[in-house]
Amino acid sequence: MKNTVLPYFFFISSLFFISCGPGKSTADETWKEELPWVREYSVQAIMWQQNAAEYRALSYQAFNTAKLRLEMLLQDENLKGKRLAIITDIDETVFDNSPYNAKLVETNKEFSQEEWSHWSSLEEAKEVPGAAEFLNFAADKGFEIFYITNRMESEEEGTLRNMKELNFPFSDSRHLLLQKDIGSKKERFEEVRKNHEVVMYLGDNLSDFTHKFRAPSSDERNNLADELKDRFGVDFIVLPNPMYGDWETKGIYEGKYDWSDREKDSIRKASLKAY
Repeated sequence: MKNTVLPYFFFISSLFFISCGPGKSTADETWKEELPWVREYSVQAIMWQQNAAEYRALSYQAFNTAKLRLEMLLQDENLKGKRLAIITDIDETVFDNSPYNAKLVETNKEFSQEEWSHWSSLEEAKEVPGAAEFLNFAADKGFEIFYITNRMESEEEGTLRNMKELNFPFSDSRHLLLQKDIGSKKERFEEVRKNHEVVMYLGDNLSDFTHKFRAPSSDERNNLADELKDRFGVDFIVLPNPMYGDWETKGIYEGKYDWSDREKDSIRKASLKAY
């Protein structure tokens, strides 16, 4: 009689070793695999910004609206003889940094100043569609342009070279006001307003328009947007940025930076409103 027990034993043993071998995950590794990649949730937003014609259309729409507004202001007798200025943010307002955000997805990393500084030093940001054309139109019409950004002072040289490469007017250190001690732009706004009549602000983040939008909750930010609704498209020109912003860090994450990846994933899902 043929011995069938021994082959069966080897078969079961082989399954055991295969399941526990280096090619398979342990319980801990399986748990890790179930964790979302830290920036995986932003893939759709980055993909939209880099590929959607709608993104380009919204950018052109914002700059076209701004151009029409400037043409109206040129007819305002109350502004004759005054030093007129425009304040604009840089990142995701006139610079498209979506390749940096794509790199975060690719490398499974969150934002860090070190990685960001490396990206800005490459001087490879492209213009937001329509930015250079609008900025040069404004400069030709006599509006002075100030770039107020929360890039660090150490990024000044690379930022200016990138601006010049894109043919932005007023690409000099006097018109580029970088972050010093705090992220709020209030003091830099006031610095420009000392000698200029600021007629327009451009930005992708509502704190690019007024420090009031540094409010700590989504409800407060939304209520303030409702209160200031008559200023959007007039002296506040908003550019689309679904990739990041205060709406996420101060709103969804409540200004806290110590949430775990799993907690962030739960918070994002909990913020969704379904029927």
